[in-house]
Amino acid sequence: MSYQKLCQRLGHLYPEGEAQAIVRTVLEVRFGLSLTDIYTGKVSELSADDSGELEKIMLRLEQAEPVQYVLGEADFCHRTFHVERGVLIPRPETETLCQWILSDNNRPYCALQPPEPLQVLDVGTGSGCIAITLALELDNSKLEACDISGDALLVARNNAIALGAEVNFRLEDILSPCGRTSAYNIIVSNPPYICDNERSGMAQNVLGYEPATALFVPDDDPIRFYRAIAEYGWDALRSAGALYFETNPFYIYKVEAMLADLGYTNIELRNDQFGKKRFAKAIKP
Repeated sequence: MSYQKLCQRLGHLYPEGEAQAIVRTVLEVRFGLSLTDIYTGKVSELSADDSGELEKIMLRLEQAEPVQYVLGEADFCHRTFHVERGVLIPRPETETLCQWILSDNNRPYCALQPPEPLQVLDVGTGSGCIAITLALELDNSKLEACDISGDALLVARNNAIALGAEVNFRLEDILSPCGRTSAYNIIVSNPPYICDNERSGMAQNVLGYEPATALFVPDDDPIRFYRAIAEYGWDALRSAGALYFETNPFYIYKVEAMLADLGYTNIELRNDQFGKKRFAKAIKP
């Protein structure tokens, strides 16, 4: 079973370059083969047991199952997070959101008189990738994270333990939140934002495997979660506290207008690495 033939088996699902990247990831992560090993034909030298395991993996990949679920892991901000069906696979775009928060809030302070820790809430935490990254990299901070899915929270807690992050996780539906007043300096969220009418243009590896509750919103209310979080934030954020959102580029200006209507100020929009207007920040006066 050569590297080239393995890639060809995924050719009906992915462009050539993506198929090659998926196979290389499997060979490196699961079987410890370097790029040099792969190109010098070491794939064909795998043991019978390893060849059998590789075949099982390929059969799952041929059914359009994401490689992250097959391997049980995904990289995010230079760390490896456990993922499984029931949690959204972390995306590179979301790393940009984390970097924005870090660049805004990592400030030097006097070690003799450190300020009160920044209180941060991640809404819809999924695998915990945002909350855990901020807990590990945001200076002098205290992280909380919530999700509507108990299964997702279990994955997030296990990731926090594995990576040595302190995060307080809780089960909560942001559409019916518990009241908290002036509790947070920062609320961040990458909530569901894909409209049902966009399903036809999506890849099968997303539609068939990733959790619909973490992806989709009704066509007639595409910013429902942003509105709910912003309304919650109006009470839960401290004065000068910040909201940070990852959004659907098709509806980011609706999000901007909603934030302005609620009274948020200093609203800023930013592009992702692909040049799409995807992130929003707003300040509670």
